[in-house]
Parts: sequence; structure tokens; C-alpha cells
Amino acid sequence: MPVMTILSCKILQDEIVHLFENDPCIDEITVIKNNEEKDFLTKLDNAGLKYSQKHLKDMPYAVDREDREKYIVMVYLVELALHEFPKILREEVYRLLENVTPYSDGILLFYGLCGNVLDKVEEDFRHQESTCPVRILRDDKRIVDDCVGATLGGGEEYLKILKKFSDKGTFLFTPMFAHSWREIMRVDPVKPEKTLKMLRKVNEITGYKRVAKIHTRLGYTPDFDKNVEEFARIFDFEIHEVEGNQQIFRTCYAAMKKDMGLIDIQPGT
Repeated sequence: MPVMTILSCKILQDEIVHLFENDPCIDEITVIKNNEEKDFLTKLDNAGLKYSQKHLKDMPYAVDREDREKYIVMVYLVELALHEFPKILREEVYRLLENVTPYSDGILLFYGLCGNVLDKVEEDFRHQESTCPVRILRDDKRIVDDCVGATLGGGEEYLKILKKFSDKGTFLFTPMFAHSWREIMRVDPVKPEKTLKMLRKVNEITGYKRVAKIHTRLGYTPDFDKNVEEFARIFDFEIHEVEGNQQIFRTCYAAMKKDMGLIDIQPGT
């Protein structure tokens, strides 16, 4: 069986663990070493999932792989800070796609449009469709806007939430967003107050007044409530509650398996 590579923003690592926990067809999990995988490995350990760690260069090329009976998933996590620079994010994702293609029989991008910079990614890699198809997260109509849109269930649900909170600026936090907001917002870990002061000013100017917790119902990232409450306290925000789901991830993962010629078993909920 072939290798599926999941090239993913670190913010969606919980969703990957959930898929792996619920797919009995996986024979082997390989996590690529690139200094972005520490939290993910802890979650795999806590879930009781076995895995190996390798540098990409140590993986066998797809054409040279001897054991074709195993279904292997290879995970390559990408740093969070790139979201601040959409053009650089696109360049990095495209570079990584080129890098992982020789080792893969199919690549599933755990990304959305991300400022429309990834809207043509499937088209741009169509030339390798017969050997290593590339797919990105979609709802039943189009590519999702971003990781938040995917967690909410797609474009229509995302739009409903945005309309619901349209009277005030609202941060939408998944458990991983709440865990990583300092990294995402580039808060200086040594002298944070300067950055926080600037962020307070930006929030005041742009009208951000609250944070909404997206309940993914995944328990891999601890202290969700605590992290959101800390963020709200620092910026004097209201806290609201929003329901998310895993449907986009389950559907896209199952579709990728089918496109790769694997048995189409839908992972459990």
C-alpha cells in the first residue's frame, strides 16, 4: 500500500491525531523531524499510537519502497508564524510539496485558502496527478477559507458565525489556537509586555472585543478553558462559545485514500 503525506499547519495537529486514532487501516505512522513536532509527538504518545521519527532525506523514495503492503502515513508539520505573511506561506508550502513528492503517493494539505494564496495549489500540481495527487481541505462546494473554517464545518457555517459576531471583532479560538496564540501573534517570550501593549492598541483600533471558543470535542490539547480565559483577561475580552466538528477532516481524508486507490474506510467519529 502507498504512503499518504499529510502536510499540515501545526494548528491542525489534534485533527490529525483524531483521524489516526480512528483509522484501523494505518500500518505505520512516520513523523518528519523539523523542530515543529514536539507537541504532536506528545499527543500521539498520550493516544497510545506508535510512530517513528525520521528526517525527510532518510525516507525511501516512493519508487524504491520495498514493502508495498503497508499503508503508511507521513506527517510533516509546518510552523505557525508563516500565516502572518501569506506570500511567504505560499512559497514555503509549494517548496515543501516539491520536497515531499518523491517520497509520497499522495499528499493531503491540511490548509485552507489562507488569504487566497493556496487557491490554485491542486491545479498547479495537476501534472503529478497520476503519480502523487495533491489535495487540500474542502467542503462540498469549495476549498475552506482556513483552519477555523474547516473546524466549523466549511464555508457556509463559517459565514454564519462571522455574521453572528459581526457587531464586534471576535477572535475564534480552537484548542490549538488558544494554546499557541502567543506564538501566532509573535509575543516576545522574554519581554512580552511591549508586544502585548501593541496588540491591545491594535485591538482597540480594529474593534476586537471578544474571543469565541470553538469546541472541537477533541481532548488532545489541555487547558483550553484556562488558555482562553488568560487571553480574555489580558485583553479584557468577552468569552463566547461556538460548536465545531470534524466532518471536513474525515471527508477529505477518506477522499484522499480513495483517490490513492486505498480501501475507502470512513474513520469513526
